[in-house]
Amino acid sequence: MKETDWRFRVAHREAWIGLGLALFNFIWWFAFAYGLGSRPVEEYTYIFGLPDWFFYSCVVGFWVMVVLVTVVVKFFFVDVPFDEEQEESR
Repeated sequence: MKETDWRFRVAHREAWIGLGLALFNFIWWFAFAYGLGSRPVEEYTYIFGLPDWFFYSCVVGFWVMVVLVTVVVKFFFVDVPFDEEQEESR
């Protein structure tokens, strides 16, 4: 049986990391949007003119994801060559 190309293992691992980040983003958004947003409108507090649930779920959540994706790409993802020639020179 032929050994699996190492690039597929790298791609598989990075795909799972991407799915984990997407799941984290959804949980963050859902927790703030429905956690804080389920109160009556009269009880909302506002940050920069936005309801707190929207600010934390969409504005802060966006920046948290930008930082997380940047860190993950910089420290956990690797550059994978697509050319057969580059693979043979390894």
